[in-house]
Amino acid sequence: MLRSRIRLAAVLAVTALLLAACGGDDNTSSGGSSASPAEIKVFAAASLTASFTKIGEDFTAANNGTKVTLNFAGSQALATQIQQGAPADVFASADTTNMDKVKDLVGTPQIFASNQLQIVVEKGNPKGVKGLEDLDNPDLKVVLAAPDVPVGKYSQQALAKANVTVKPVSQEQDVKAVVSKVSLGEADAGIVYTTDVTAGGDKVEGVDIPEDQNVDATYPIATVKASKAQDQAQAFMDYVLSDQGQQVLKSYGFGPPPAS
Repeated sequence: MLRSRIRLAAVLAVTALLLAACGGDDNTSSGGSSASPAEIKVFAAASLTASFTKIGEDFTAANNGTKVTLNFAGSQALATQIQQGAPADVFASADTTNMDKVKDLVGTPQIFASNQLQIVVEKGNPKGVKGLEDLDNPDLKVVLAAPDVPVGKYSQQALAKANVTVKPVSQEQDVKAVVSKVSLGEADAGIVYTTDVTAGGDKVEGVDIPEDQNVDATYPIATVKASKAQDQAQAFMDYVLSDQGQQVLKSYGFGPPPAS
């Protein structure tokens, strides 16, 4: 009899421990205060690298730790990734053309910033580049972004305005690569955004392009319809358009959205 009571007590004790463990698991997974913060993936044009990194940090701090994972590349590459089903919650493009490519996959885009072009040269401008007309010099190694890259398209528009034909030594897949070629001495000059000349640091400098030859770049942003975090994606988009987001963009050299 005594042995039977001992066995029963042992069984009851083990059962109680198991029930307690299961109960603890249920409480942890119920979405209470121990739940992990949300995460969103933002696909953004390469020229937004510095500004969106800062905006992402500020957004996380203001939104209960919502993690922002940033994917920077040429807008044309990002649009292709979204078309192929890459998991994205927000898309910020450096032009409307690439946003239009995914118009059926995103919400209503809004323009959130503008930019202009500059010629990027090595620090000290050793080749004495003064304007777009100097870029047709066959002794000058000029690098441009490829025509399907927004800054490459804008560059061709500016060169056409100046009636200048350039034979680039290479065509890059994003604006950062153009700056890199010049900063490393692999090219004498290139055409990029003014913001990227600033971001290029002390190895490069910019040569202004006259207003009548320059091109205004417009940046649209939209949420991705396939996002599983629609509320957070919309909140990030709203933050970029807010006064706080606009101040960050301004601090990195971006202009406001063009007046409609």
